[in-house]
Amino acid sequence: MLKLIQSLVRWFFMRFENLFNLAFGEKLNPFYHLGTISFWQFWLLIGTGVYLYIFADTGVHDAFESVERITHEQWWAGGIMRSVHRYATDGMILTMLLHMLRHFAYDRYRGFRWFSWAIGVALIWLIYISGLNGFMLVWDQLAQFVVVATAEWFDVLPMFNGTLIRNFIYQENVNSRLFTLLAFIHIGAPLIAGVLAWVHVQRVPRAHINPPREIAIAFTLMFVVLALVKPVLSQGGEANLSVVPTNIEIDWFQMPVLALVYVVNPLYLWASVVGLTLLLFLAPWLPPKRMGEAKAEATVTFHPDGRGVVIRFDETLLDAGLRQDINLPYECRNGGCGQCKCTVRSGHVDPGLYQPGALSEEERAAGKVLLCCATALGDVEIDYVPPAVPSAIRERKARVVKLEKLTHDVMRVMLKLPEGEKIPFKAGQYINIILDDGQRRAFSFANPPHQPDLVELQIRLVPGGRLTTHVFEGMKLGDEVRFDGPLGDFTLRESERPIVFVAGATGFAPVKSMVEDAFHRGLKRPIYLYWGVRRLADLYLPDLPARWDAEHENFHFIPVLSEPAAEDNWSGRTGLVHEAILADFPDLAGKEIYACGSVKMVEAIFPSLKSHGAEEGMCFSDAFTVSARSMAFQPKG
Repeated sequence: MLKLIQSLVRWFFMRFENLFNLAFGEKLNPFYHLGTISFWQFWLLIGTGVYLYIFADTGVHDAFESVERITHEQWWAGGIMRSVHRYATDGMILTMLLHMLRHFAYDRYRGFRWFSWAIGVALIWLIYISGLNGFMLVWDQLAQFVVVATAEWFDVLPMFNGTLIRNFIYQENVNSRLFTLLAFIHIGAPLIAGVLAWVHVQRVPRAHINPPREIAIAFTLMFVVLALVKPVLSQGGEANLSVVPTNIEIDWFQMPVLALVYVVNPLYLWASVVGLTLLLFLAPWLPPKRMGEAKAEATVTFHPDGRGVVIRFDETLLDAGLRQDINLPYECRNGGCGQCKCTVRSGHVDPGLYQPGALSEEERAAGKVLLCCATALGDVEIDYVPPAVPSAIRERKARVVKLEKLTHDVMRVMLKLPEGEKIPFKAGQYINIILDDGQRRAFSFANPPHQPDLVELQIRLVPGGRLTTHVFEGMKLGDEVRFDGPLGDFTLRESERPIVFVAGATGFAPVKSMVEDAFHRGLKRPIYLYWGVRRLADLYLPDLPARWDAEHENFHFIPVLSEPAAEDNWSGRTGLVHEAILADFPDLAGKEIYACGSVKMVEAIFPSLKSHGAEEGMCFSDAFTVSARSMAFQPKG
């Protein structure tokens, strides 16, 4: 029965969405932005509500009179604000209900989404309460109906037992304290709703809280036009408890329950409301969904990055990738635009539900799916086309402010951005230095993100290398350097797993940035740094990680020399760096491994590490070549 209802509702949504696609296009289809449209209406409510509160009074007679002054004496401002406030509330309730109904129809409320679903149910009731409370503050005859109907409905509960309505039998029983309480509720409930709305979107990676500008402008203008064509006015004059209100117009968006108080037994109405609310809360588990062949967790590897991520049961491929900061292409997130189209390289997926125009049968037969709809039925590999370079990645200029030779073949170069300019980046990312002929050379940030006005590079001399030779022989303080960035996603993932860094030679640069950032953010996860070089002289900053080891209980530094010389008098670890790791960790399950060094090093160590329990989705690499970053190992330098 449930599946039949879902199929029927989904059929209507698919038809209306397709119709709106034809009218507005996939990017501006309101059905794909129901959540953000609700947010925008909430901002309108807050903005207009603040204005109205400035001019409103909360006395018994002052309340009605102040609203009348706002409405008529400044109809061009306060009157419009009042109408927009009312219509935006109606609109928000409608879009929230449609948003929830759509998620129900497309079966996107189970699994890890249950939390957002439950918060959404609470939000709808909070908006209802805020809306009804707002009617009371006007204190016209419609407000009288709302107050009396609410009191009589609550009075059937044993805890009240008829005591509430006694406060509204005589006009003199109503005093200013009631309006102070109503105003307090009208401010407090939206504040709570705002907090819950923020919590609601936290489980959605890269969730937007505002719709496209065109939609926001269109909805705002629609409410303003409604305010001018059909302004909201007080009904029947000031409330008078000695007279029963008649000929009032009920707001059917906000008062459907109160309208039934005098038609249905109030106790039955309570049972229906509470029962429906509990049913909505329990919907993610009632009836339980059969998992079939799907695993509770699976690994999805995205190419060309070569990045593997753990995907939760019923999580879309898009959400899984965005949650791990993979820059996947997407637009509507609802299977309507086709921007997130990709190819399944291996494994099995459930393609999900989408508009036929976004993915043809021929494309589906060729193994293509939409990231925003497809879910993994096991371990899968996905090929996708990276989106265009984000606008945040732009060409910049900086000046050389420090040149420090760390060893005979490693130079520390400090670049200073123009006064007042900063470069936002994540620890582990890199920049491309732009040469005179437009060629680029990639180098990782060695400084942490909390130093955004500087760029620290650790550049190793490459025999015959055009840029590196210039750095060692021709670069001077004050020279201008052009570069673009930040680029790359070799960054720390958010988890509680122990971290194992594997650095080869100048692969220490991004590790330095990531470790200093971890200390700055107060991360307490165990961190192990294995720095593998040939000889002792190649450890160009040995004192720095040794100091970290001494100052931080969760940090451990293990240098490894593959070919120590006799004059090194080396008594530490020797051999290949991954052999030292396996000696310390025969079982690498549960660890996050970050390897940075040459392609040869990365290709050599990962098979050995994976054969000892390192998980596919928990191995990340920053492999570099002599001249350019390679998409296969993301990134290279």
